[in-house]
Amino acid sequence: MSDPYETTEQHLDRLLRCALNSFDLSDSTVDRLGTALAHSSTLHSSLHSADFHRETYRHTYLLADGSALTLWELMHGAGRHGTAEGRVHELYDDETEVQVATARLPGGLPEGPAPADGDARPVWDTGLDLDSAALMAAPPVPTPRTYAPDNSADHARRVLRRAENADRPGEATARRLRASFAHHITQVFGRQYRVGTREAGFTLYEHAFLLLDGSETSLWEVEHTATPDGRHMCEVYDDEDTARAAMESRTGIC
Repeated sequence: MSDPYETTEQHLDRLLRCALNSFDLSDSTVDRLGTALAHSSTLHSSLHSADFHRETYRHTYLLADGSALTLWELMHGAGRHGTAEGRVHELYDDETEVQVATARLPGGLPEGPAPADGDARPVWDTGLDLDSAALMAAPPVPTPRTYAPDNSADHARRVLRRAENADRPGEATARRLRASFAHHITQVFGRQYRVGTREAGFTLYEHAFLLLDGSETSLWEVEHTATPDGRHMCEVYDDEDTARAAMESRTGIC
């Protein structure tokens, strides 16, 4: 439900100012949002515990041309409810991308639509000792891919831009992915382990792209919190073996 005391323009301005990643929204999305006439906001899913909370909101906008546009807001922070100062806001214009972002947080990704009470059902395994064999284990037999033709070249650009590893794919890969017109995202691995004196999350995603010449190629994205200060880090690789080796190296196992 929309706030009757907040105009659509004020609502959008607040969302874009709060979101840490608003610069990732495509120019076409921002331009279309500039024509929004009305909006409606609903809670899509939530997870609250003593140590952590997250909420996902769906914001739908009616545009001047009669079409609708949806933004997904992911809000999370420490504690059951957190404080306004401690909340992190992220904004996405693609449901798949907000699912990817949610999966890297404590509690993981809801297993489908949110239950009636709005509580998300976590999919992370917790409380397990770190085992390098688990990180290097072969993934389950994949299900057939269903490619979604949805601004895939821009999706590839954003995946490569957020990669922090020095050995990330280079310009040749970036040029090739500019010819992608459909993509499919699969979570291959996701687990939370104790690394040293604290818990760290590891998630591996395959971003598969269908190119204009009919060929396929993939980017392998590692999301983890095995950093000195516990912050989230994204690494991207050209192949699965290198991505899994990178995950193993982050655990400190030789």
